[in-house]
Amino acid sequence: MKVIQCWIEHPARKIDQTFTYLCEENVTAGTRVEVEFNHRTVIGFVESAEETDLSREELEKKYGRRLFSVQKVLDSEPLITAELHDLALWMREATLSATISCFQAMLPAKIKPHTGKHRIVMEKWAEITDQEASLTPKQADAFAWLAQAGTVPYAELRKRFPNQAAQLVKKGVIRIFEKERTAQSMEREIRSPEKKLSAEQQAAMDEITSGTDDVYLIKGVTGSGKTEVYLQLAARALKQNKQVLFLVPEIGLTPQMIDRVSSRFGEDLAIYHSGLNPQEKYEQYRKVRSGRTSIVVGTRSAVFLPFTDLGLIVMDEEHDASYKQENDPAYHCRDIAVWRSRYHHCKLILGSATPSLESYARALKNVYHLIRMDERFNHSVPEIHIAEMRKEADPESGGILSRTLKEKIRERLDHKEQCILLLNRRGYHTMLRCRSCNEVLVCPHCDIAMSWHRDIRRMKCHTCGTEFPVPDTCPACGAKEGFTTFGVGTEKLESCLAELFPDARILRMDRDTTARKNGHAGILEAFGRHEADILVGTQMIAKGLDYPDVTLVGIINGDEGLNRYDFRSCETAFDLLMQASGRSGRAEKTGEVIIQVMDPEHYAVQCAVKQDYDSFYKHEMRFRHAGQYPPYTYMIAVTLSGRNEDRVVREALSLKQALMDESYKTIGVISLLKIRDLSRMRIIMKGKNLDHMRNRLKNVLENTEIREKIRIDVNPMNLE
Repeated sequence: MKVIQCWIEHPARKIDQTFTYLCEENVTAGTRVEVEFNHRTVIGFVESAEETDLSREELEKKYGRRLFSVQKVLDSEPLITAELHDLALWMREATLSATISCFQAMLPAKIKPHTGKHRIVMEKWAEITDQEASLTPKQADAFAWLAQAGTVPYAELRKRFPNQAAQLVKKGVIRIFEKERTAQSMEREIRSPEKKLSAEQQAAMDEITSGTDDVYLIKGVTGSGKTEVYLQLAARALKQNKQVLFLVPEIGLTPQMIDRVSSRFGEDLAIYHSGLNPQEKYEQYRKVRSGRTSIVVGTRSAVFLPFTDLGLIVMDEEHDASYKQENDPAYHCRDIAVWRSRYHHCKLILGSATPSLESYARALKNVYHLIRMDERFNHSVPEIHIAEMRKEADPESGGILSRTLKEKIRERLDHKEQCILLLNRRGYHTMLRCRSCNEVLVCPHCDIAMSWHRDIRRMKCHTCGTEFPVPDTCPACGAKEGFTTFGVGTEKLESCLAELFPDARILRMDRDTTARKNGHAGILEAFGRHEADILVGTQMIAKGLDYPDVTLVGIINGDEGLNRYDFRSCETAFDLLMQASGRSGRAEKTGEVIIQVMDPEHYAVQCAVKQDYDSFYKHEMRFRHAGQYPPYTYMIAVTLSGRNEDRVVREALSLKQALMDESYKTIGVISLLKIRDLSRMRIIMKGKNLDHMRNRLKNVLENTEIREKIRIDVNPMNLE
């Protein structure tokens, strides 16, 4: 008999501890078991398993309570490595999350330690047996082929010998068995040899390969050739039989990185991102665990794959907010990558033209090793112009385009060159307002304006996904006068361009057009094949894309993000302008950028026009210092939510009172917008000593009864 300690599938912080069970079967740490907890069957994740000679009665006397037996052992081997186990326990402390939620974040849905309907897909395979039987000539041919092949998928046998396969099984000379379906091989022809490095690229390579630091921050302007440096560093790691992880922030960037990596190395790489279904993610996970691949390209969750011998981690566009997990545990991918690089004694490369202020501050203090790449590989910098929309709005476009941008688009179409137009808003109109009472149509479940989508003829909430047709009467006043439209989204921009340039081929890339499987890759591949002249999209087209024929980038409402109330609003807007501008003129042809704004004098706009990150950094750091925002302080956001607003407020006020401490500021209680029918209240802890704030919050939560849902975000990316 074994005594096991396991974490229970229950994220409540009050029971974030292991529970003791007995097991008659062989079970090891890191496996899942079915156990009874609080009169229901749940999944447990085994922390330890120890053999015992004591009887059940003796054990119950020892532990002072009744001990239940494991109902079922679900795994024959551990799901995670010893490294990932230690990482999960570190994450628990760093993010103040329940331990089970950390294990769940690491594993694909098929094998998460939670109760669900996901089942691993099994495949039928065929192999010969020792049994003898009389065979027809064609059956003998099929049998001989299988004997030569060994074991093959039964579907392949049936495809080759459709009339003989079932008969061979019936005669007993072939045995059918099942095993887990594995990912198909993706090996490709090597068609992109190593490029000769520029002097700046070679200097960066030499500095990294000869250095002894763990973390390197490459601050390289767009088009400086950072990716080639990544690839040549990866080649060195692969030659040493090490594994390599390439991280990108969004699924939209994955296809191009996959193409660059596979065409360089030709190896069977693994791909891991949110666009895969649960079975595909599980297959890729197994591919890495079994050692069938040495290279992985993926988004945030790929940082948890079960590597055994990492030689290099590359985190491209390290500044991107997509690297921060919004749900519990609210980890930042960069922190996990730093932890794993130190565990494997491998180098972590953070790359960006616009590093996050936190990363750049660490680099200037030599916490990270800073490497600068200040020249474009083609030595051609795009010309960037501001279009002040108060003066330049083009009436034919309904004020969406400036006259300058409209003329530049026409020029590119005439020269058979391509354009990218960025508008960081989806839909056709961003809001509808009642003609009678002026009230905006708001989502019934969220305090957020609904957007009008003309293609589906419905209003849509971009937060919870609620949809409904435009109502005949105003929900607020009952008037039937109709609604006026406000705001422009990508769908409206696409329609406007089609009217102004009827000869242009236009593709739109936003969350609506990429909802289908492989939607991102399909659009980008079509644009790369020159099947479209203009690519319209949201922020997903602002970074990482590299098309030699794109010579014009237009940024619509370029300063809109500056109107947000979040302390990172200027940084986010500046990053978007800089990154989007970098998509133009990346090859031999000269590029241009038109940034349409209402306030051309804002320092974020001016620094973006000059492509001057360092000046922006100095401006922004003065603001951060004055307001004591990161990186000068640390913050922890504690959000309570529930359907009863009064109760949420009461609990939030009580929690704030318990958290008060002279060593840090306690800000709030702040009322947030209702989301999915949940009222939300937030408290912010802000101070210099993060460990002290974490410990204080942990102790308060352990000794305070909180019935409402609570979310903890250590070092939040935004406060909206």
